[in-house]
Amino acid sequence: MDGFGLFRKLGVGTKFDFKRFRKDADVLNLLPQNTNLTTSDNARQPEDDETENVESESEKGAEEEEMSREMKDGEPEMTVLQGLKKKGEKSGTKNKSKQSFTKLKQEKINHIRNKNRIHCFGEDPPSPCTSFDQLLSTYGFHPQISKNIATVGYMKPTPIQMQAIPAMMHRREILACAPTGSGKTAAFILPIMHHLKEHKKKGYRALILAPTRELAKQIYREFLRLSEGIGLKAHYINKATTEKQLEKKFDVLVSTPNRLVYMLQQDPPHISLSQVEWLVIDESDKLFEDGKTGFREQLAKVYQACVSNNVKRALFSATFAVEVEEWCKLNLDNVLQVYIGAKNSATTTIEQELKFVGTETGKLLAVRDIISKGVQPPVLIFVQSKERARELFHELIYDGMNVDVIHSDQTQEQRDSAVKNFRSGKTWILICTELMGRGMDFIGVNLVINYDFPNSAISYIHRIGRTGRAGRSGRAVTFFTETDSVYLRSISRVMVNAGCPVPSYMLDMKRPNKKLRRAAKRVPKRDRISTVAQCDIDKINKKRKYFAKDKGNQVKRAKVK
Repeated sequence: MDGFGLFRKLGVGTKFDFKRFRKDADVLNLLPQNTNLTTSDNARQPEDDETENVESESEKGAEEEEMSREMKDGEPEMTVLQGLKKKGEKSGTKNKSKQSFTKLKQEKINHIRNKNRIHCFGEDPPSPCTSFDQLLSTYGFHPQISKNIATVGYMKPTPIQMQAIPAMMHRREILACAPTGSGKTAAFILPIMHHLKEHKKKGYRALILAPTRELAKQIYREFLRLSEGIGLKAHYINKATTEKQLEKKFDVLVSTPNRLVYMLQQDPPHISLSQVEWLVIDESDKLFEDGKTGFREQLAKVYQACVSNNVKRALFSATFAVEVEEWCKLNLDNVLQVYIGAKNSATTTIEQELKFVGTETGKLLAVRDIISKGVQPPVLIFVQSKERARELFHELIYDGMNVDVIHSDQTQEQRDSAVKNFRSGKTWILICTELMGRGMDFIGVNLVINYDFPNSAISYIHRIGRTGRAGRSGRAVTFFTETDSVYLRSISRVMVNAGCPVPSYMLDMKRPNKKLRRAAKRVPKRDRISTVAQCDIDKINKKRKYFAKDKGNQVKRAKVK
């Protein structure tokens, strides 16, 4: 940069009289570049040619005036030192700096969300938190909660926790969908503990609903772990005869819809939900289902019983349901929708496999083959009904396997015992129905076997989601026969989205028509699980009937005598 250019930048907004101080300008080399060049060229010319190259005084005067005007009007204004501005330019730079700061902040937030595959829909979603220490500094988390988080072993928030916790901290109503094993339970327990702060003898101030007793107990245990030392008290309804006086002793209620509705319908009601500030519905798509397997009617009664004006609602699930989304848009206030990854997708940490077994008999052979080759327990085997669960249990127990079964016909004590033994490692293989497919968190399940093909992609996602949880790896094997071809297309799509290999013919299959799709929703009839031939089974049943009849005749004869 020459002297003239430097002078113009440093002297922005000032006037310089070149006519009066021409000599100083020559010494400091402040004249325009073309004038300097002319002067240097003239110096190189011989003295006898000097008169031909020297400019006339009138031309120089005109040039100086022109340059003076240019310095005055033509040059754009510059700031020599940061923060020094010309009159009339006060708020423009401030606004620009604010806009640039806001833009940079939003870009950072977008980067965090894109990196963790967080999708938000709603007005003004809060910024995600990237560490639990940030929750302590930003929202003033109770220090004991932070200690409990560290004690439990949570190192950093999962994607659903990054966005759902700040949303609930701002008291936003939320619909959250995240893959199985992604930490949804802690995502709603931590904000609830922060809002309730301490124990108050006002009654239940938070209600958490789950579709099964096993899942409700699991949530209850997790709440106890995270709330230790804070003073908050949680309650799980073991029996529907809980006394009304217990309300004042607890702050949080964890329950299933059926038991809660039974207590609400008593005259007078055995329980009051008038003080509830947070209503959390876990596995919301299941609770919103209609019909025998759903809980829509019970959920409506619970919803109506929460009459407080300050109640906020949060719905969580691993799978997405259009009905739930539409209901939330209509009934929730300024709802924020949070989705992690693709909707209705399985976690990528699970190695998924489809295995053709031919017939129902081939399934039993395939299970025995997998176990004989060696498996690392614990293992979960899913069947479609409690009758088939009992049949498979009787087949495998005689093979000398460490196996147990759980289904809805068992008493609560039997079910609790089966879960306890499976958690502690006493049971290696647990046979179960859809009962265990929702939300249950067994540490380190290495293998899930879908003995009976699931009748929907949602059921499949929840079943295989019992393995590969919290970042661990897992394996899922699904048996299928020729009769299961109706469901193959939807399941193969889930596998492809998770990055698992699938035969090309499955992806090319045509979508079933409406009639087939309706039929697919029903539980298909399957042959009984047994290695004994049907004719032999019929003979055994005939003998049993004959002996039973003969025994009855003997009793009658004895009475006559």
